[in-house]
Amino acid sequence: MNTPSLADMRKNYQQAELLESNAAADPLQQFTLWLDQALKAEIPEANAMTLATVSSNLRPSTRVVLIKGYDEQGIVWFTNYDSRKGRDLAGNPFAALQFHWVELERVVRIEGRVEKISSADSDTYYHSRPLASRIGAWASPQSQVIDSRQWLETSSNKFAVQYAQQPPRPPHWGGYRLVPEQWEFWQGGSDRLHDRLQYQLSNGQWMMKRLAP
Repeated sequence: MNTPSLADMRKNYQQAELLESNAAADPLQQFTLWLDQALKAEIPEANAMTLATVSSNLRPSTRVVLIKGYDEQGIVWFTNYDSRKGRDLAGNPFAALQFHWVELERVVRIEGRVEKISSADSDTYYHSRPLASRIGAWASPQSQVIDSRQWLETSSNKFAVQYAQQPPRPPHWGGYRLVPEQWEFWQGGSDRLHDRLQYQLSNGQWMMKRLAP
């Protein structure tokens, strides 16, 4: 069996086009439209997004997180504040997000400043999670080196006994919000002539521009 050459792998995108005339003037409306279409298409984990951060010593890193809410204020996700991404954001509170909906031949990129959401909002979401997930937030010192899988399971059992059915939200766990300053919507096009519409915030108004693919 011959393994295909990576250099020869390519796809001709031809599902749709993205023109200024049919794009929303507000990027949040365009995002809502595309996210709804991704969800209706039952794309696996359409709510998954890549989060890119840069540490205070200028080292970039990425990981996949799940969007848990969005509105005019920004895009929200939850995590351990002491994780690598949390440490990065503490030293450099700017980040980028990317959604890749392969089946729809679409990418959405968002850049902006990141802030913690309120403790009350973090509490509300934390207490809506399954019990095992709430215990897991206590059990896992995210991004730190641990001895083994057994260590993690022992830690989980310890906190399950300690808190039973009512674990409080850990002080090191909660939500972040990325406040968008720039959006980009990418629609795959035939013959590599992809559509890229960029929205930039200028004096409180969103300005749309077309970028070369």
